[in-house]
Amino acid sequence: MKTARKNANNQKLVPFDVIKKASEGDILSINQTLKHYEGYIARLSVRKMYDEYGGIHYCVDETLRRRLETKLIKTILGFKIKR
Repeated sequence: MKTARKNANNQKLVPFDVIKKASEGDILSINQTLKHYEGYIARLSVRKMYDEYGGIHYCVDETLRRRLETKLIKTILGFKIKR
């Protein structure tokens, strides 16, 4: 497998062949793409919770995380590559 190139902000990019295979429905490529965005999705899913003493705790809202993953999969499968 090819290593991911980096963009101007030194962030790793998903290789084109992985994107192409994922858009065609390849499960391994979809999982690789989900793994790539795992941290970003987790960060978007963080919610502030309060305990019984009024203390603030931050945790990942699993329902929201699953919704974001589902939306990403739906977007990947609907992605059309034009040449």
